[in-house]
Amino acid sequence: MKNNYFKKILIIGFGLIGSSVARAVKKNNISREIYAIEKNDQVIKKCKKLRIVKQIKKNIKEYSLQFDLIIICSPLSSYKNIFLELNTYINKKTIITDVGSTKLSVIIDFKENCKNKNVDFIPSHPIAGLEKSGPEYGFANLFNNRFCIITPFNKKNESLRKIKKFWQIIGMKIEIMDAKRHDRVLAMTSHIPQLIAYSIVYTANDLEKHLKNEVIKYSAGGLRDFTRLAGSDPIMWRDIYSLNKEPVIEMLGRFTEDLSTLQKAIRNNDKNFLETTFNSTRKIRKIIEKLGQAGTFDPTEKKK
Repeated sequence: MKNNYFKKILIIGFGLIGSSVARAVKKNNISREIYAIEKNDQVIKKCKKLRIVKQIKKNIKEYSLQFDLIIICSPLSSYKNIFLELNTYINKKTIITDVGSTKLSVIIDFKENCKNKNVDFIPSHPIAGLEKSGPEYGFANLFNNRFCIITPFNKKNESLRKIKKFWQIIGMKIEIMDAKRHDRVLAMTSHIPQLIAYSIVYTANDLEKHLKNEVIKYSAGGLRDFTRLAGSDPIMWRDIYSLNKEPVIEMLGRFTEDLSTLQKAIRNNDKNFLETTFNSTRKIRKIIEKLGQAGTFDPTEKKK
């Protein structure tokens, strides 16, 4: 099943995720021919030096061949133009999937802009990544034991079966979910924590100079971990907050209420409430550890 599962694969966007997908495809012999599209000249130079793909070009129109699978790994704001280009480029049955962190906006973009009947779009979200960006940081095992949420229009689609198998071959656990539900869940599990990280690091940066220097100098595990998140790709996160606005605002409202409750408990020295709250959150951490989803999944991270 692994060997040449897809004859020709095109990856659009060749940063951390795109290059990791290419490496995983190569490692697992999913396809002999991997191609890429990347608009950034510096990234193209890095890609050519790494020799992961057969060819890399700036635009899909520069390719004279057709592909069996196209994986969109570029920022969410680029999807509309990509779907428009696929209208005129694709002339044979082709499966399209993506790695975007929001799904409802992606589906709307596709339905409004891609009318090509040869295109079968199966939206995916492999929940994997690092705060680093660029093809030089990619690695084949990035997706091992991580979850991939797929939000298909048609659950009885043969292309869906192929995409499920594709992500499974490179090591992922598959979940099928409604796009709207995906966006609400990810708002809480990913988008709000990221926003909190940006906010805390911004606050630390805005302190008086002498205090700011000490905060940075003595940053222990807590602040250090937040700076790791805050070091993530700003364009990617700009797009996520712009396109998943309503679920993020909803979950942010809930978080703000809970934070106010904790603030009140600290002000009133309500030790019982604080201890009960902290104990309940420890239980959540243990559940995450049991699911094997703890840690950064960075191969350079020292294992305990």
